[in-house]
Amino acid sequence: MRRETSRAAPQVGENSPVTVAAVEKVFENCYDFESRELLIGGAPGRTARLCFIDGLVSGSDVAEQVIKPLTDPERFGGCKGAGEVIAMLLGGSVYVYTAKSRTQLGDLAGDLLNGFCALIFDAERTAVTFEVKSQQRRSVEAPKEEKVVKGAKDAFVETMKINTTLVRRKLRNPHLKIKEYSLGTRADTAATLIYIEGFTNEGIVAEAERRLSNINVEGALTSAAIEENIVDNPRSPFPQVITTERSDKFCMNILEGRVGMLVDGLPLGFLAPGTFSQFMKVPEDHSGHFIVASCLTLLRYLAVALTLLAPAFYVAVAMYHQEMIPTRLMQSMIEAKQQVPFPTAAEAIMMLLAFELLQEAGIRLPSPIGETVSIIGALIVGQSAVEASVVSPVVVVVIALAGIAGYTMPNLDMGSALRLCRFLLVLAAIALGMFGVALGCALLVYHLSSLESYGVPYMSPFAGSEGRHVSRALFRHSMTDKKDREPELKTGGGGEAKL
Repeated sequence: MRRETSRAAPQVGENSPVTVAAVEKVFENCYDFESRELLIGGAPGRTARLCFIDGLVSGSDVAEQVIKPLTDPERFGGCKGAGEVIAMLLGGSVYVYTAKSRTQLGDLAGDLLNGFCALIFDAERTAVTFEVKSQQRRSVEAPKEEKVVKGAKDAFVETMKINTTLVRRKLRNPHLKIKEYSLGTRADTAATLIYIEGFTNEGIVAEAERRLSNINVEGALTSAAIEENIVDNPRSPFPQVITTERSDKFCMNILEGRVGMLVDGLPLGFLAPGTFSQFMKVPEDHSGHFIVASCLTLLRYLAVALTLLAPAFYVAVAMYHQEMIPTRLMQSMIEAKQQVPFPTAAEAIMMLLAFELLQEAGIRLPSPIGETVSIIGALIVGQSAVEASVVSPVVVVVIALAGIAGYTMPNLDMGSALRLCRFLLVLAAIALGMFGVALGCALLVYHLSSLESYGVPYMSPFAGSEGRHVSRALFRHSMTDKKDREPELKTGGGGEAKL
C-alpha cells in the first residue's frame, strides 16, 4: 500500500471518527498509553484531551512545546470555541514544527505510534497531532560487518530518517527522489524508494515501485521479509539485490543508476538490480589506484573458482583420475593415506562439515569467545585429526584453502551461496568424478545465466552484451575517463534538467 500522508494503524475501525473514547478503546490494556485533560488557556470551560505513547515521545518536548503554550491565558484566553483553537494550533501557536489535523481514527493512531502527541477535541471530532519524537536512538557509527579501509565511516542505523539524511548529505541533487511506502499488515513499517529522477531507468523505478507496493507480509522486521518479495527468483540461493550497511556504497550504486530501498528498523539498504559482477566489487576499488583495484578484482574472481572447484577437483582426481596426479605427489598422498581408515569422499565431507560448524560457532557466540573458538578450534581439530590419522593432510590443506578463498567474497549472501554450491559439486565429484564436476559447473552457469534482476541479466556484462563491456567487470578504469554508468542499466541524462 502506497503511503501518501501518514501510515494508518491496522486496528479495526480505522475510518471511524476521532473521539476520546474511541482512542482509549484502541489503546486499552496498553500500559504506555498516557492520557490527560488540559484546560485551553487555563479556562475551566474549554478542555482538550492530550494523548501520547510514553517512550515514543520526548516528555520535555511535550511539556515545553505543547502543554506550556496551550495553557497560556495570554495566548489562548481569548478563543471562543474549539474551532478557533484548532485553527490557532495549525497556524503555529505552539512550538512544534509539524502539526496535522486528523479526523479519522486510523490516521490518529498511526501518528501516535510514530512519535506524535495528539490533542483531541471531542465536540469537533477532530485531533491535532504534533511531532515530538523521542531522541533515544542509536547514533551513527562506523560499519561493523563491512570493513572500511579507505572510505566514509558512517553506517546506516535503525532510524530511517537518519538514513535518508546520510544519503542526502552525500547526494546533494534536487532530482534525488525519496518516495515513502507502508509495509506490513500488522506491524506497520515505513519504507522508502530512492532514485535520481531523469537518470535512473524509468522501467527499473516502475518495477521497484510495483514490487514494494505488492509486498504482503505481516511485518517487515527482517531483511528476508523485504528481499524475498522484491527479487525475481526467490528460490535461487544467489542474492539478486545488493544489501549494505555502508552509506557510501549505497550512494555509489545510486549514482550508477540503481534504485535504493531503506526500511525503518533495518540498519541496511537494499539496491536493485543486483548482478554477479557487482557482488565482486567493494567501495575501496574506487579509493585506491585503478591498477591495484583491477588486480584485486581479478583475485576475487580467482577466489570464486578456487572455493567452488578445489574440493570437488581434489575428490574427483583422488577417486577416479589418479593418472592426473604427478608421481611424487601421488607417492606422498599414498603415504599419508595409508593410516587413514576413511575413504576420500568421507574425508572431504567431514572436513567441509567441520569447517561449517566452526564458522557457525564463531558467528553465534559472543565476539571474544567466538574468535577464540574459531581460531583454537580450527587449529586443534585440524592438527589432532591429522595426528590421529582421521583425515589426510592433503584434505585439510584443500578444504582450508577453499575456505579462505570463500572469505574474500565482499558480500556475505554471495559467500553463503558459493559454500552451498561447493557442497553440491563435491557430491557430484563423488558420484561421477570429473564428469560430475563438469556437469555441475555447466548447470551452475546455466542457472546463473537464466537469472534476471529487474530486467537486467544477472551475469551481465559477461552475458547479454556480446562481451563488449566485460572489461568493466574485471578491471577498474581510471577515474579520469570513467563515468559511473553501466550500459545494462540504460540510464538517462543524469537528472540535469533545469529547475
